Amino acid sequence: MNDDALSIRGLGRVDYGRALALQERLAAERGAGATGDQLLLLEHDPVYTMGRTPDEASLRGGAQLPHPVVRINRGGQATYHGPGQLIGYPILDLRCHGQDLHRYLRALEELLIRVCAEFGVAARRREGLTGTWVADRKIASIGVGVRRWISMHGFALNVCGDLGPFQEITPCGITGVAMTSLEEETGRRISVEDAAVAASRLFPECLPPGVPTSRESSSATAFPPASGSTPGGTGRRGWGTPDGAAP
Repeated sequence: MNDDALSIRGLGRVDYGRALALQERLAAERGAGATGDQLLLLEHDPVYTMGRTPDEASLRGGAQLPHPVVRINRGGQATYHGPGQLIGYPILDLRCHGQDLHRYLRALEELLIRVCAEFGVAARRREGLTGTWVADRKIASIGVGVRRWISMHGFALNVCGDLGPFQEITPCGITGVAMTSLEEETGRRISVEDAAVAASRLFPECLPPGVPTSRESSSATAFPPASGSTPGGTGRRGWGTPDGAAP
């Protein structure tokens, strides 16, 4: 196998637990040198996630939350994932990308800024805060986990759909933060598939040096048109492989 190759896979909508198990398996394989770097692009059913911190104030108690809470091994406070949000899970050996966590986080921010720009949205960084913003509105969150320099978790870009579940928590522990999406900012319909296509093209360009960035050095799954619809979602449950079919 070619350890320098980057595989980009569109999985469609996947249950959070199944996606987490897939990440863990792929991270173990990457750490053992059995596979190359990968980027998983997908959506989740509604779920809140909580990073590895004893301070869970951002869940606001959690007892009355409308969706399940999953505690995971990433940094950061509570956030929400659901239909209409593009999730990206890079499974990378960061020793091949500068072995610098802060540089990696800035690379993910750069990717999100460029994806937003593809749709005419001027996103930016904010000093002292990880993620991506449009003015003072947060459009994307980042939370990563690293074990022996193998990365898990990643980013969540609000593309379309209902932002209401964010109001039940303190997103990323930032009091008073307003969440936004590509559709909110542009006033036009944008699908998660549209954002996934842009992210798959731009991701290799944004990685810290260490992996070839030519088209010949990476492969991507197709993002075929999907049929069917999901209540409150994008209507594109099948834009990647079907739910439950992720290997």
